[in-house]
Amino acid sequence: MNKIMLKTSLRSTAALALAALSLSTAHAERSMPMAQPVPHNVPDAQDKPYPGVITLDIDASDTARGVYRVVETVPVAAGATRLTLQLPQWIPGHHSPSGTIDQLNDVRFFIDGKPVKWWRDPVEIFAFHIDLPAGTKEVVAKFVHTSPVAGGEGRISMTQEMLNLQWDRMSLYPAGHYTRQIKFKPTVTFPKGWEVATALDGKKVDGQKVTWDVIDYEALVDSPIFAGAYFKRFDLGRGVAMNAVADKAELLAIKPEHLDSYKALVEEAWATFGAQHFDHYDFLLALTDRMGGIGLEHHRSSENAMMPKSWTEWKEHDFARNVISHEYSHSWDGKFRRSAQLWTPDFREPMRDNLLWVYEGQTQFWGYVLAARSGIQSKEAILGAFASNAGMFTQWPGREWRSVEDTTFDPIISGRRPKPYASINRNEDYYVEGALMWLEVDQIIREGTKGAKGLDDFAKAFFGIKNGDWGEVTYDFAEVAKTLNGIYAYDWATFLDTHMNQPGQPVPLGGIEKGGYKLVWKDTPNPYDKGRFAAGKSLVLTHSLGVTIDREGKVTSTRWDSPAFNAALVTGVKILSVNGSAYGEDAMKAAITAAKGNDKPITLITQRGDKVSTINIDYHDGLRYPWLEKQGDAKSVAGLDLLLAPKRLAANAGGAKAKGK
Repeated sequence: MNKIMLKTSLRSTAALALAALSLSTAHAERSMPMAQPVPHNVPDAQDKPYPGVITLDIDASDTARGVYRVVETVPVAAGATRLTLQLPQWIPGHHSPSGTIDQLNDVRFFIDGKPVKWWRDPVEIFAFHIDLPAGTKEVVAKFVHTSPVAGGEGRISMTQEMLNLQWDRMSLYPAGHYTRQIKFKPTVTFPKGWEVATALDGKKVDGQKVTWDVIDYEALVDSPIFAGAYFKRFDLGRGVAMNAVADKAELLAIKPEHLDSYKALVEEAWATFGAQHFDHYDFLLALTDRMGGIGLEHHRSSENAMMPKSWTEWKEHDFARNVISHEYSHSWDGKFRRSAQLWTPDFREPMRDNLLWVYEGQTQFWGYVLAARSGIQSKEAILGAFASNAGMFTQWPGREWRSVEDTTFDPIISGRRPKPYASINRNEDYYVEGALMWLEVDQIIREGTKGAKGLDDFAKAFFGIKNGDWGEVTYDFAEVAKTLNGIYAYDWATFLDTHMNQPGQPVPLGGIEKGGYKLVWKDTPNPYDKGRFAAGKSLVLTHSLGVTIDREGKVTSTRWDSPAFNAALVTGVKILSVNGSAYGEDAMKAAITAAKGNDKPITLITQRGDKVSTINIDYHDGLRYPWLEKQGDAKSVAGLDLLLAPKRLAANAGGAKAKGK
């Protein structure tokens, strides 16, 4: 066959194959289902009373197994054909759908003592439906809440020494009603001899069983319980009490001068806000490393956990006591005043995490300020915290693409899970970058009014309204800007929008610098960082190599585009040696110091899986840790000094003077 005939034959064969493929494709089946309507079986909440009172009986005495056993009796309206009960999903203060439906087990429903069928909603899986026979008067629900017994299972809420009962984890509420319109009568059985603390009213004790007055479900969920075998209660004045449980009795010993700092906190908050949005308030504090850590705000109480020796080793734990002042500030900021998009009528409707840089950012600011003013933490620790936060943002490339407002969605996006590169992703930066922004607001007001006003005046005008009201008053962006303008005329709308809503902003140092300080770098950690690094048992080299390393030499985090990142020294890599010596914290710090000012790389031998490698890191700027350093005359009183100075003495003196007149 000649070449021309061969080409013709090949073309014909290809054409036939293409035709066959087209015919096959044309006749091939491709099934195409159509979308089915999504069922909506759970009724929306209406502002109408639920008929009757739901009784809730919880047995919390099984500390050996960490199990709460629940019996709940729900009255039913005459003629009702279906009851839908749901576990709270969106919990106030969590900023995410964090309900623990996975810990609700052995769920059964009964009518007239007989078990009845139920079905879980296929769309809203926190809801249980029960079809009701004619004449049904009440439904009894029985189930258990299985608290984690090991940290890997979730937050531990019960140990053999204490418990933290949160009603949203072990109670069901009827759909179709605002939670403030649903009445509950709560009863709990505790281990023998335990003391109990909560903001609930009408406490009655009968042996191990404790009951409280009827209360609406919104307020019940907002009134958790701490109880324990080792317990102390302290009166702090103005209707505020400190209720502490601990792993051991001796951990509850607190010196009078340290207890006085908590009393001072109550007075400082009054001096700052000028009102109280509670009839009484209970700090619930656990001094433990056995129960899970927590810091959660409520209107008339707060759930707090600190390290076991936070009271007995006061100076050593100076860095770590901010949770109390932070959560207390939330009674005003976050509970009483709340973004309109964050308020919801029940625990089913999604919260929209808008303006959390007010809710959490300003609370972070007041948590720092009130801690320093009261003496809960030293001024040096608070300056260190400001330095640590500001220093972090100098090494935070995620700020170039993601605004602070966008980080308010982070609780929903990531649920506080660890991230491969947090510095490019960002975290819930509305807390600390929000605090730094509010620091700048304070200093702008001080500068513009020649020291006559500050953010305290905004706090009184915004959070200090309606003294004694412990409901909720919502707000929006415009009201925040308007209230600021009422304190000091300025283009606050543009300022807030630029700093919080726009990415790519400069490092937030304005408040520090206007306050008479400067961010500087030293080769040792500031007091705040020193304490938290020791508690974390890690070598933190974020601002030098760009890594954090645990005690075994394993990298636990890497900063984006740092020397370590560029050398592929990433999370999970284990460092075996540094410059020819076995790895150790001192060896690593010595190597970084030795490389300063010369051109010799730091040589590491590392292991990643089964692979052992030699890594050379070209870094020569030494150890770097952020500090705040006062500018000008060290003896002068700068704006930041004035902010952190106690206010209660001046307020009390002013009140006494006015009374004398």
